[in-house]
Amino acid sequence: MVKRALAILAVVMVLVSMVACQPAAPKTIKIAILAPLSGDVATFGKSTRDGSLLAIEEWNAKGGVLGRQIETVIEDSQCEAEPAASAANKVINQDKVKFIIGEVCSKASIPVSEIATANKVLQISPTSTNPKVTTDEAGNAKPTVFRACFIDPFQGTVGAKFALEELGAKTAAVLLDQGNDYVRGLAEFFRDAFEAGGGKVVVWETYTAGDKDFSAILTKVKDANPDILYLPDYYATVNLIAAQANQMGIKAVKMGGDGWDSPELDQQATAGGFFTNHYSSEDTRPIVQDFVKRYQAKYGSVPDALAALAYDAANVLLTAIQQAGTDDPVKVAQTMEQGTFSVVSGDITFDAQHNPKKCAVILEVSPEKVSYRATVCP
Repeated sequence: MVKRALAILAVVMVLVSMVACQPAAPKTIKIAILAPLSGDVATFGKSTRDGSLLAIEEWNAKGGVLGRQIETVIEDSQCEAEPAASAANKVINQDKVKFIIGEVCSKASIPVSEIATANKVLQISPTSTNPKVTTDEAGNAKPTVFRACFIDPFQGTVGAKFALEELGAKTAAVLLDQGNDYVRGLAEFFRDAFEAGGGKVVVWETYTAGDKDFSAILTKVKDANPDILYLPDYYATVNLIAAQANQMGIKAVKMGGDGWDSPELDQQATAGGFFTNHYSSEDTRPIVQDFVKRYQAKYGSVPDALAALAYDAANVLLTAIQQAGTDDPVKVAQTMEQGTFSVVSGDITFDAQHNPKKCAVILEVSPEKVSYRATVCP
């Protein structure tokens, strides 16, 4: 009996030892937020961070996801390829995150998407609109990479359609940074749609990131006297070009994309202009107005599209994790592919390239405010 008892005790001790050696289940779910918190588009990063954190705090207040609190790791990825890649490698390899919200800019999100794909980490970019973010060279979807925004072909087409049909434009000048994936893509899609609709691009001129004097290419714009001056860059560059265009007496209506959406957009310089965007804080839907009130209460400002899309991206991600019943990024991605998500910027379902099917809005700039003008759906 003693020998048997000792044998049983030995077995029990082995089992206890095996259990003790098992790694403890993580108490939190880590999510990285990669955003440009410094540099020329730092307002984009601030809005992205704040919108994401608001959604995450609301989930944590209700018990988190899968019964676990959500822990955030925030990195300044600077809206540039190399810093973004370094940030992605850091959060994946050192912080052991399985989920990334970000980056903001396409030229930064594309290298992040390659790293996320290689490591089977789920990435959802709130605002990167270049098609290459979610697709490989063959046009196939990267399995664990998504976005919460519409893509440049749709945005460029919407802008061109508005210029042709609502503004009666027949000619356009397009100025672009050839080295920026987002800017070049949006410019090309606008040009193609504008000319397919019967318009003519009479000026197509490039500049280099960091340029401050645009007088040479603006002289060509003035000589051509187009109806539209299309500026598909971010607000800091748009401010410079628009102000210089005004100084030179250029009368063309200025237009652009979602890169204009910033409290630092020079509304005096861009007054009378229009840009395509993802949402309007003036939208009367209850889900929008409830979000605007909560965001204002926390941060003291009206949320821009960057904040709204980051809030949406976080909510889509967390809802998919909850529905999947696991924090396995591959299984969460499969759940996301099949789901429908009701968020601030509209009801989202994903197409085969992991792009959301959703509407766009046209916003009009005046010296006093940026106002809702129209909604355009696919």
